[in-house]
Amino acid sequence: MSEIRDISLAEAGELKIQWAARHMPVLGAIEAEFKKAKPFRGLKIALSVHMEAKTAYLCRVLERGGAEMHATGCNPLSTQDDVAAALAAGGIDVYALHAATAEEYERHLRAVIEFGPDIIIDDGGDLVSLIHKKYPELIPGVLGGCEETTTGVRRLKAMDKAKTLKFPMIMVNDAKCKHLFDNRYGTGQSVWDGINRTTNLLVAGKYVVVSGYGWCGKGVSMRAKGMGAKVIVTEVDAVRALEAVMDGFEVMPMDEAARCGDIFITVTGCRDVLLKKHFKAMKDGAVIANAGHFNVETDLKALTDMAVDEYDARANIKGYELKDGRVLFVLAEGRLVNVAAGDGHPAEIMDMSFAIQALCAEYIAKNGKNLKPGLLSVPEETDAEVAERKLEAMGVAKDRLTAEQKKYLES
Repeated sequence: MSEIRDISLAEAGELKIQWAARHMPVLGAIEAEFKKAKPFRGLKIALSVHMEAKTAYLCRVLERGGAEMHATGCNPLSTQDDVAAALAAGGIDVYALHAATAEEYERHLRAVIEFGPDIIIDDGGDLVSLIHKKYPELIPGVLGGCEETTTGVRRLKAMDKAKTLKFPMIMVNDAKCKHLFDNRYGTGQSVWDGINRTTNLLVAGKYVVVSGYGWCGKGVSMRAKGMGAKVIVTEVDAVRALEAVMDGFEVMPMDEAARCGDIFITVTGCRDVLLKKHFKAMKDGAVIANAGHFNVETDLKALTDMAVDEYDARANIKGYELKDGRVLFVLAEGRLVNVAAGDGHPAEIMDMSFAIQALCAEYIAKNGKNLKPGLLSVPEETDAEVAERKLEAMGVAKDRLTAEQKKYLES
């Protein structure tokens, strides 16, 4: 039933999955437990996450826990066709094509929903949104689900506020072992991996404009500073802007930053961050990349309308030549640069994020029938368990409170 690009790519994809699994010891330990306990026996899981090696390993862990898996990607450019082929060759139902059209992308989302999922694992909120809009008859069968990312949690909060969310969803993104590490260290490293391997340009000495200073923006800024860049942050939130200042970065409005930047990275989760007025002010050769979930942060329509010529400057780089001869370069069509032009977050980081996903999915499987529709936080004990397991896997020991210390702190 799968729809993939080429099954002959499976061997190459399998190597990627095995490499990722080797560096994900916490998820590996959970896999061993799931094999014995089979917490998902008799349940169908619909998953929409970036279809690359770490996600593939998560799919296998859930399948080995007894789940009937139906998987697709959550971004048309983040799918790796060899990984999708390896999953399909192993018997998991996969609908994912690299560079899928909008029609193909929606068809794949529909395909995993139409099996009638008991549990949904989402990244960005597309599965949850689609099942509510187009498949209301399937909602009574959904025990609940888990949302991986900031953008998806924002969408869920909007649905919850409007009282339109019809089943429980766990906000995996808000877990400490997710956003404090995945968003900061994962995004910080993987965004620059995507930019550097795509452009092959120097970072040191350049002005890097980071728009958005949430955990992802903090990670991107920190890594830019470490490579010798002069970092400018743009923000709408006063507290985060103040944080950026005290972390040693310049803060200014985008109208000013547009004139300074050599590399622009949007990490806001909002739309219309880079507009026509900013393109008019940018330097010749400015590079534009996005690390927000959707490709709406840069107004590519306006840039296209302004351009007298468009051309592929390099793989995953499009040049837009303007009337005055300046050329602006956009990476990965304005989509998530770390997965559309790279391999996504490091395996050791996704080990924690996907461990939380797996444990939260198990929680839904065991408790979903007794949970009310709405948003749920990741249980604190789950966060603590993942952190403990990760430290153990890294060979790191920590202090523990004595009985007297516990008594003192609780008094």
